[in-house]
Amino acid sequence: MSRRLLSFGDALVLLGQDPPATATVDRAVGGALNLATGGLSGEVLGMLGERGRILGLGRAAARSLGDRLRGADGRAARTRLLEAAHTVIVVLAFFEVLQETELPFSWDDVRLTRREQMRLVAGRPPAPEGLGRTLAQVDAPCPAPHLPYEDTLVALGQWYESLGGRITRFLEGLDVWARLPSRERQAATDTVQLILPRRAVERYADLYRRLVQEAPEFLYWTGQLEHQATRAELRRALAQLEQVLASSAALSHPPEHAARALARAHQAALGRRILAADSPPEGMSMPTLDEVYLDPDFKVRAVGDHDNPADEEWWAGVPVRSDLTDYLAGALTSPGLWDVPLLVLGQPGAGKSVLTMILAARLPAAGFLPVRVALRDVRADHDLQDQLEQAVRDATGERVGWPELVRSAGTAVPVLLLDGFDELLQTTGVRQSDFLTHVARFQEREREQGRPVLALVTSRTAVADRAQHPSGTVALRLEPFQPDQIRVWIQQWNNRNARNLVARGLSTLSWELLAPHRRLAEQPLLLTMLALFHGAGNEFQGEDGRPLDEAELYEALLISFARREVRKSAGDALWDSHVDERVESELQRLSIVAFSMLNRGRQWVSSKELEDDLGAIYGQSEERSDSFRKPLDQAEAALGRFFFVQRAQSIRDGERLSSYEFLHATFGEYLAVRLAVQQLVRLLGHRPALLRSAEPLDDDLLYALVSFAPLFSRQMLRFARACVARLSAEERERIADLVVRVHWERGREERGDKRSYPTYSPRRMRVSSRHGIYSANLVMLVVLLTGETTAATLFPAEDDPGHAWHAHTLLWRASLPEAEWADFALALNVSHVRNATGRDLHIRLRQEDDDTARPEVVDAHWMYQVTPREAGHVTWHVAYWDDMWHKARLAVGTTEGVLLQIAQPLLESLGPLVTTFNGGGGRPATSVVHDLLRLWLDAGSALPDEEVRQLYARVAAGVDTAGPDLTVGRRLLPLLCDLVDRDRDRLGSHARPIVEALAASLPAELREHMNRHHADLFGLPSG
Repeated sequence: MSRRLLSFGDALVLLGQDPPATATVDRAVGGALNLATGGLSGEVLGMLGERGRILGLGRAAARSLGDRLRGADGRAARTRLLEAAHTVIVVLAFFEVLQETELPFSWDDVRLTRREQMRLVAGRPPAPEGLGRTLAQVDAPCPAPHLPYEDTLVALGQWYESLGGRITRFLEGLDVWARLPSRERQAATDTVQLILPRRAVERYADLYRRLVQEAPEFLYWTGQLEHQATRAELRRALAQLEQVLASSAALSHPPEHAARALARAHQAALGRRILAADSPPEGMSMPTLDEVYLDPDFKVRAVGDHDNPADEEWWAGVPVRSDLTDYLAGALTSPGLWDVPLLVLGQPGAGKSVLTMILAARLPAAGFLPVRVALRDVRADHDLQDQLEQAVRDATGERVGWPELVRSAGTAVPVLLLDGFDELLQTTGVRQSDFLTHVARFQEREREQGRPVLALVTSRTAVADRAQHPSGTVALRLEPFQPDQIRVWIQQWNNRNARNLVARGLSTLSWELLAPHRRLAEQPLLLTMLALFHGAGNEFQGEDGRPLDEAELYEALLISFARREVRKSAGDALWDSHVDERVESELQRLSIVAFSMLNRGRQWVSSKELEDDLGAIYGQSEERSDSFRKPLDQAEAALGRFFFVQRAQSIRDGERLSSYEFLHATFGEYLAVRLAVQQLVRLLGHRPALLRSAEPLDDDLLYALVSFAPLFSRQMLRFARACVARLSAEERERIADLVVRVHWERGREERGDKRSYPTYSPRRMRVSSRHGIYSANLVMLVVLLTGETTAATLFPAEDDPGHAWHAHTLLWRASLPEAEWADFALALNVSHVRNATGRDLHIRLRQEDDDTARPEVVDAHWMYQVTPREAGHVTWHVAYWDDMWHKARLAVGTTEGVLLQIAQPLLESLGPLVTTFNGGGGRPATSVVHDLLRLWLDAGSALPDEEVRQLYARVAAGVDTAGPDLTVGRRLLPLLCDLVDRDRDRLGSHARPIVEALAASLPAELREHMNRHHADLFGLPSG
């Protein structure tokens, strides 16, 4: 699908040079292989023989660029001239430096003898394949607006080095080279392969600067513009793009008829309000796109064969740019977009669609024919040409074929603005994953027909990994607003609404109000939502003047917009109490939508999936609870009313396919947590049918919703904390008791055949996994409600709470993917404790600032249920250390694997000491190996001296308990000797009894060795 590269002769002809002369040069530089002279050799000889003509024609062509541009008719012709001029200076720079470079031979002496001809024909030395073709169709690196200019120079230097290397390899087979002394041959090699390419790059840079004087587009190709404007003068609505491109466009055949009608339709978008006229609260005035659209910051990068633009890490090292106008000016005037579309990515609400609208409005005056296609509104199963024609008909009301439309544009270049590729992917699955390839093929066909087109495709970043990216694809990602951009946006908003706000007794919108909620304000559409929320009379501060926290703001936002939609649809026919009920019903429906996404492990849900979920939940809810009402038949239309729900759609086989997504993922997370906590509160209203009966609690809906996915990501835990905090202390305590009861009832009963909501199945999952996820969620909710709980509280029917906790962690671990298990484990702090009835655990949530807190040492007293002594030592040995190793290997995960890998040398060398424990004295019981490692790693004397002495005593007692093992003793002896030598000064007068104790604990064969090593402690002569 790539374009045919220009040859040097092609470029010369485009720039006005004589075709016969240029044909001679082309044959010299890149003719067919000549077998009689060794193929490539003839090309090199021809090239060298024509170097004077190459230089003359090349310099004349470069000088003629200005005149040729002034006579160019249309943007496509101008771009071809720019490409030709660049091709010429690439070759010209090399030949100028080649002509000037001093070598120990003359190029005129480079000719083939008959013997050399025959040797080259036989293949010695091998002909450097491709030199003639490389020079004929110049494939040298070309500046591109997504690349730093310095990178282009480096790549061009490598290209020149390749040419120099091929020429050198050709010369090495000639007599003129063989007659040179070895030193001169080496010097000539260095000159041609190193010095010549470096000087050629410098000459290229000089020639490129001259081109910039003739055509400003070259400046945009390299991104070397110096910007005087500061952030206080942020660019708006790509206004400068129109000025930059229009100044260099000359159309002898301006657009007419259908093309002019389409341009008028696009340009009208600038004067439209950013939302529908009936959307803002009463009295508010919505700014137009022209007034409020700010050029966003962005990142841009070429996409390789195995790259994943959906991965945040892939973008990590890419610098943020703020010159979108300049980048687009370069991209639209360089030949890169003639081959493949530019892929524009962004989060929901980042402004992708608006960007295409602004571009469509700005480009007509600059020699372009923009054709904007909202992919959601055209048939996905039609080919691209049909989709373009349908979009033109929708915009203008005229039926016009694509070729006719292009002809009506005169010499303007079509620009396809294909908005919403992600909607095709979401609604049709993998069927449209090759859409970008289809666009590139369409561009290839149009180029072959003499109708070159540029293309731009937008998509959500999250689904970019599901697309096939044609070779040469460049991805541009829109970045969130910075504070200075938000301030400028607020200023434009206030220009429209300040008078109305003040008249209603409200403050104007300010950065200070929005700063605590920057995460929402940095997305343009969500920033508009916050402005509407403020304009409706809502405050960003609580009654105490404190800024609303995240959960409080979400609650206020959701209620505000839901109330507005209810009022809009019902008018004044409802009492306030009924309005509140309808508002809550709307939010509950949205919460089911949130669970539909959460329980499928993604941030969107199709309309079919949503219909299934709503039917499964609401189909039984009328019989079971008054808190939910049967949903409206038009559930999709109801959802579509909400500002913060984005609807994606496409049309296939005449059917409109839809999917839904929250503008920000945190809306869905908050709604899911909100409904889960509501269902906990609902447990307070449980009334058994008969007094004193053991009727189970009704947690059917809670189980249906929270048994497919965990609720303990960091963000969801923050929301859950806030929702729980709204309950009174008494309510939290009672609910926690009920949740523990639910947990116990679900664990002891087989309710698989009796469960309600049997058709609610957002994804296939084993019953055991659902029970595990539900159990983990309930435990986390109990901890949230109580602040801290115990294993005995969670498992009241178990004799050994420690064992019950361990058994459940195995269930949770088996039910959760690795990342979600990590979220669960990292959310909790667990302390092992003992009380009068035995062992237990204290469980609490980790605080936000607990990231550096180390887990406590697990007390072996607790693990083995050994009663600790207040004074003295208690030691014991477990004989099955080797079994532990093999059991750990049986079900090893990533975390366990790392720990087992660390432990393997210890188990192999000191196995019995791994399971020999020493406790008592009010300290946790630890193994001998644990104490040895503490001593060995205390090289910096971090431990107090008293603790060091205790560790030595514990090691001695533990080794003695483990019993004599000659193999272990031999491995242990050198370590003990080295440690005592290191710590002699710290041990002081305790050194001798410590050594005696250590020696006594070793097998008899080793005691004497240790005594001799430390003979000075016993007053014996050393040696």
